[in-house]
Amino acid sequence: MKRFFDFICSFIAFIFLAIPMLVVALAVKLTSPGSILYWSDRVGRNNIIFKMPKFRTMRTDTPAVATHLLGDPDRWLTPIGKFLRKTSLDELPQLFSILTGDMSIVGPRPALYNQDDLVALRTEKGVHKLTPGLTGWAQINGRDELPIPVKVDFDVWYLDHRSFWLDLKIIVMTFVKVLRKEGVTH
Repeated sequence: MKRFFDFICSFIAFIFLAIPMLVVALAVKLTSPGSILYWSDRVGRNNIIFKMPKFRTMRTDTPAVATHLLGDPDRWLTPIGKFLRKTSLDELPQLFSILTGDMSIVGPRPALYNQDDLVALRTEKGVHKLTPGLTGWAQINGRDELPIPVKVDFDVWYLDHRSFWLDLKIIVMTFVKVLRKEGVTH
């Protein structure tokens, strides 16, 4: 049921968001050199690595580490990078990952391939069995501001309480958080 819901919703979202996605793609291309999309190696279900697309918000010479590990993250942003991140428009290409089954609409956010501490803790707690999501319980409860152990605690809570109705609640709360631009630090 969840996979069917994910597929139908992401397909419909692709149709409705096609023009805004084209506008964002054009803006990325016109404001900085390099590709429109950034394909990030992420940890998926059962710790299998997959390529996750995002609209590129960082310069092409940015080190491949979590944003909070960069000394001065703002110095690496493209001219429209901060705006894309604050509005979460950079996340729209992940609809493709939902269509292919690498991601779900709701689940723990996919870790970077080199976030060993996050991956190890999620594996220890059984969270690695979940398909990662575009949004999740941790996302609506702090997003970038959460330390890894707290983020994993939220992931475990979701693992233990997941349901169709909880997913709907998380989706609605995500829209509210995005509109308010809450929890984004970079």
